Amino acid sequence: MDKADGAADSKNILVVEDEIMIRMLLEDMLGDLGYTIAGAVGRIDDAVKLAKAGAFDLAILDVNLNGQTVSPVAEILEERGVPFVFATGYGERGLPEKFMNRPTLQKPFQQENLSRILSQAFDRAAVA
Repeated sequence: MDKADGAADSKNILVVEDEIMIRMLLEDMLGDLGYTIAGAVGRIDDAVKLAKAGAFDLAILDVNLNGQTVSPVAEILEERGVPFVFATGYGERGLPEKFMNRPTLQKPFQQENLSRILSQAFDRAAVA
């Protein structure tokens, strides 16, 4: 599959998703769009470690990781100035209140929507 445009070139993405099949699907879609996977984890403690020290351009965060909120990871990324988007099957009502204004990727994922949301997140980070 062709890249949507040059926006994905050399962009590294951190994927935080607890469901292995969803994580693999997301990794495949990101690869098809031309992104590189900087890391893919499904546990909050692994996500916190990567959020603190990882080298990536953007993170996709599942809102609920095995019953734990991903808010600590989002707060670290916000402090570091790293853009992120939430992934949820619950819509915006599932987002932590502090982050209601963040881009949200609705499950089940569609590649066109993924591409659009990531472009919005990168555009937003560029003007911030």
